[in-house]
Amino acid sequence: MSTLLELPSSASPIEEVPLTYGVIVYPGYQALDIFGPLDALNSLSLGYPLQLYVIAETMEPVSTKPPGGLNNPASDFGQSIVPTHTFETVPPIDVLIVPGGIGNRAAANVEAAIKYIGKIYPTLQYLIAVCTGSRMVAQAGVLDGKRATTNKRAWTRTIEFRPQVKWEPHARWVVDGNIWTSSGVSAGFDVIFAFMGEVYGEEVAKMIADFMEYERHTDPTWDPYADLYGL
Repeated sequence: MSTLLELPSSASPIEEVPLTYGVIVYPGYQALDIFGPLDALNSLSLGYPLQLYVIAETMEPVSTKPPGGLNNPASDFGQSIVPTHTFETVPPIDVLIVPGGIGNRAAANVEAAIKYIGKIYPTLQYLIAVCTGSRMVAQAGVLDGKRATTNKRAWTRTIEFRPQVKWEPHARWVVDGNIWTSSGVSAGFDVIFAFMGEVYGEEVAKMIADFMEYERHTDPTWDPYADLYGL
């Protein structure tokens, strides 16, 4: 297969890696939680035949602007993404990415997404939650008894939703089985590169990071924000 990006000889074979990704969007998602990992995967798709589905409750464009009283009424600032599928119409996927964002503080805003996570998880090869996306995954019940982390500034209000989870306060990212969870916002870059290194090959991850001119944090215990917020 001809590609625009020549993979190193150590790269995992196409037939052994996940190729179909889905990302959940909801009003008030954090832009970098989605577009950080997706941009790394955009680059990876130059070497592997990846597919992406953008999944939402409806087919209407979904904005980063938080709904209702969660927004600043003096601002009109945000970016929208157009879904490719709804929770009812999305085809089978290998990897699901769940972003955080202020919008998941409104229960009704993410109720359908949480229900979808719980339903789809048994069919997934991997699940990746960025920032407070882990809160939604926890509310779906799939983190019970598992190790996980989340945004450190939102630590207390996140972990109280599911004490059955083994929350780890001092972690850039945590892996438990096929579930990868990360700390806040920019940690989405580090978790996706760690995932990429584990699944597609470390030389692949390094090549993509260098292509993006991104200096990775490769230690999952590196977490100055846990100290900043007294965790």
